[in-house]
Amino acid sequence: MTDRPRLRRLIDLPGVDDLERQAVMTPRMAEPDARADFPEIAEVARANFGLTPDEADAVDDPPGWDHIDAKAPAQQIFPFEDAGWDVTDAKRRPLRLLPQFSRVMWLAIRGVAGELPFQADPSPDEAAAGLAQAAKAFLRNKR
Repeated sequence: MTDRPRLRRLIDLPGVDDLERQAVMTPRMAEPDARADFPEIAEVARANFGLTPDEADAVDDPPGWDHIDAKAPAQQIFPFEDAGWDVTDAKRRPLRLLPQFSRVMWLAIRGVAGELPFQADPSPDEAAAGLAQAAKAFLRNKR
């Protein structure tokens, strides 16, 4: 059993899944210089994180900033998971639009700018179901 909390999925935030599907048909959406052509990216980022990608780019790097946001999307998967976020699709590939959201998310996660979307605590029923599932797995593996 792991004590790690359940990861929040970027694709589950309002509007992100729709943008991701649109990016399948229009791969240019993932390019930073295409933001002006796709204002819906800024709308979704602001609605979820209180900051647009262009505003995030204008934020000065704080001292000690490691430029994780500039790394390839595949290199950011595990650091995002360590921070509590799943930024992959159903096949564990980085989301096509991760380059658009990466800096926004890192700034919000690290408390530099923007904000993280609200997440309700799990209900007691969900917590109990998780414990029951862990106990069942423990007993199954004990044999």
